[in-house]
Amino acid sequence: MRRALGLLVAATAAAGAVVVLRRRSSSAAVRADLYFADGSMLSLDDDAPEIDGLMRAARAAMGVH
Repeated sequence: MRRALGLLVAATAAAGAVVVLRRRSSSAAVRADLYFADGSMLSLDDDAPEIDGLMRAARAAMGVH
């Protein structure tokens, strides 16, 4: 019984580590959240065709090439 509990804890910890690593790798992707005066928001990820021009303008404004 004690061994089964230990294996369950180890499997749960391993699954948690996989979830955390996947989240970290996906958070490195380019994404832009646009907030409007009416309170609405539009989120663009790196698959959106509009993101290229927006990111070029943002990098230029920040002085990053």
